[in-house]
Amino acid sequence: MLSSDNQKNVAPIDPSDLTIGDLLGALAGYKDRPLVFRYDGRPVKPGYHVTEVKAGQFSALDCEANPESWSEIFVQLWDVDEGGPIHMPAGKFAAIIRKVSDHVALDQTAKLTFEVSDGVRPMELHRAAQPSLVGEAVEVELSPRPASCKPRDRWLKEQKAASGSCCGTSRCC
Repeated sequence: MLSSDNQKNVAPIDPSDLTIGDLLGALAGYKDRPLVFRYDGRPVKPGYHVTEVKAGQFSALDCEANPESWSEIFVQLWDVDEGGPIHMPAGKFAAIIRKVSDHVALDQTAKLTFEVSDGVRPMELHRAAQPSLVGEAVEVELSPRPASCKPRDRWLKEQKAASGSCCGTSRCC
């Protein structure tokens, strides 16, 4: 049984991670542009598919037995070349997410994870960086989602906040 001083923590989203709301907002003005996801140093093939969008609520214990909870959205990309010579337009991707949201509650602020596979290699978990315009395309760089220790992450955040205060610097108040 957990001791009563353990409070449920809401797992913070890494500020470098995008949410689905961030991604859709960034794509809104570029609906006709090809949307190119990049991972492992290369773009997905032009015929990639969004094969599944999942939303989940998670509850867990971290390595110090602190309860954690968070929302997460998983977008599964199948990296195949079956759709044609150009990448999916950003507007089509947004329409897929809207259609999912008609049937599944999508928390626009939830942690966003991409599951990517070419159908042969095992699925890999990635996080998304802020989209950028590269030529005529909108590119989203995906990087492997690393493991982390939430108590250590919280401690580092507290240390950074403490060192950023006036009395934590070499200047005197």
